[in-house]
Amino acid sequence: MGIRAIIVDTAGTTTDHAFIHDVLFPYSIEAMPEFLQQHQQDVLVDNCICDTREMALEEDASLPRVAEILQQWVREDRKATPLKTLQGLIWKEGYSKSAFKGHIFPDFIDAAARFKARGIRLYSFSSASVEAQKLLFGHSDGGDLTELFNGHFDTRTGGKLDKQAYSNIINTISMAPKQVLFVSDLADELKAAQAAGMQTCQMLRDPAVSSGSFRHIRSFNDLQLD
Repeated sequence: MGIRAIIVDTAGTTTDHAFIHDVLFPYSIEAMPEFLQQHQQDVLVDNCICDTREMALEEDASLPRVAEILQQWVREDRKATPLKTLQGLIWKEGYSKSAFKGHIFPDFIDAAARFKARGIRLYSFSSASVEAQKLLFGHSDGGDLTELFNGHFDTRTGGKLDKQAYSNIINTISMAPKQVLFVSDLADELKAAQAAGMQTCQMLRDPAVSSGSFRHIRSFNDLQLD
């Protein structure tokens, strides 16, 4: 049974970790207090503020305190949905101001075009929000790549270390698990995808990192689907 869909991780697989941690994260930390102040009346932002208070067990936290909590979560790389939603909104403003462009590895851009030409569906699955993923690929240093994708998934589908998240994706795209290939740099994510029946491949861009037990590649140029 051949591969009919490929799901890619973002950080470390399609984009450099350094772009996430050295550009996007610091930008969201700096912008968070003013963004919350300016947009606190927006329904989505207000819901994120309330969810943050609830998750932090600080129901009466002031707006500046909520900003501090969220800033600390960024530093900890917490996979909290309200944080990821707010980051997506903040990054949207950053992209629109041309404060930065999304870094995408050139080998992935070339491979994504090949997948589309072969009729293979392409999805991304990230702890970043769907909105943030669309921004990353839509404002990339390789141009607008959104037309190469068939969809995106985030933590609303489930945690990336949870088997059920991958089962949910399989159900959503209506394919047999063995027809789906998941590519990520993190072994624990691959284990969860494998448990759901997906085929897996580990992206190891750092030559110093050992491959472990998974089939691995060093770039998308090495990916064999036949």
